[in-house]
Amino acid sequence: MAIKTVTSVDLKGKRIIARVDFNVPMKDGVVQDDTRITAAIPTINYILEQGAKSLTLMSHLGDPSKDLKKAREKAEKDGKAFDEAAYIKGKHRMAPVAAYLEKKLGRPVIFAGEDGCYGKKTFIESQKDGSVIMLENTRFHKEETSKDPAERDKLAKELASYGEIFVNDAFGTAHRDHASTASIAKFIQPAVAGFLMEKEIKFLEPIVTSPVKPLVAIIGGAKVSSKIAVLESLLKNASSLVIGGGMAYTFLKAQGHTVGKSLVEDDQLDTAKSILEAAKKAGADIVLPVDQIGAETFDAAAKPVPVDSQDIPGSLMGLDVGPKTVEKYKTVLAGAKTIVWNGPVGVFEFDAFARGTEEVAKLVAEATARGAITVVGGGDSVAAVNKFNLASRMSHVSTGGGASLELLEGKKLPGIEVCRG
Repeated sequence: MAIKTVTSVDLKGKRIIARVDFNVPMKDGVVQDDTRITAAIPTINYILEQGAKSLTLMSHLGDPSKDLKKAREKAEKDGKAFDEAAYIKGKHRMAPVAAYLEKKLGRPVIFAGEDGCYGKKTFIESQKDGSVIMLENTRFHKEETSKDPAERDKLAKELASYGEIFVNDAFGTAHRDHASTASIAKFIQPAVAGFLMEKEIKFLEPIVTSPVKPLVAIIGGAKVSSKIAVLESLLKNASSLVIGGGMAYTFLKAQGHTVGKSLVEDDQLDTAKSILEAAKKAGADIVLPVDQIGAETFDAAAKPVPVDSQDIPGSLMGLDVGPKTVEKYKTVLAGAKTIVWNGPVGVFEFDAFARGTEEVAKLVAEATARGAITVVGGGDSVAAVNKFNLASRMSHVSTGGGASLELLEGKKLPGIEVCRG
């Protein structure tokens, strides 16, 4: 069933309640990275341009209960006083985000108050036409993330009463069955996708359902266990699976290679063997590192040691791929018409071990210029293309880590399903 989008409904004179993903990094009440805020602006502007009576925005910002517990425990461990109110204000209140959005939009954004998301209908309806209102952090309410549908529905019904049309533009939380992302649609129709959600679906869904072939998937990161489902899903359509990062060493060990002190999930060796076998049956190539850049310790200051082999000496751990592997990547990606990249191929956060991931980013950018469809998904991959200033040279850089991964696994995402008509 097709996705209903914000352009398919008449917004004029209507009150709109929209879920956005403003879960941005904060420090002392200051936004540190506005990528997600900027990504929502086209939808916000469109709604206002269409003459909506009001636009009420809702988002979570971190996980207050979990984050608060960790911060309190750390303060106790360090023997420091802990100011709970100051911590919450600096990390989880939406007021600073509303103020930041106001500057980005160049128009007032009215914060609905720190007393939560309930009882705001009269306040919203009292604002002048064309107003933009920001609710407090939805996760201050336990109902938002409750596993009990009846409890979620309590908050969802309240939020639904604030509008006549629900717009979901929060792809980053589309995989969450929460009150503000999915349950709300039980109580308000139509429910439609915003431009960001629409774009994410446009680029990610076809990779699983009907990709332009040949499809090459680059899957990296630390652990095989977190990527099993996406590897199995992509094997159905990929001509090649490039496996890098820490997870590559579990595959190399499964093939009988020595991996030294490299990160290995011994409990996933059989899984790696079964994926290798499945790839063979599917006629897909599994591309593993043929040389490495190792080090004696996992440290930014560690001395890089070239290893011209798939086998790593016992004193070393693999932290990046070597130049021969990069050349192999170049050959594999040369004929690709679709490339999906999820996870770095080395510890790119350490400059001495960032070259492999940087070269992958450059190769994917070059493929985009040749006309290939290139999709970057996953928090670390996104951080990598941003670090190397190559994000603008990709067809699409996803704003959702867990959501993009689950979509690539072939799962149905609650926040997307409510927008199908």
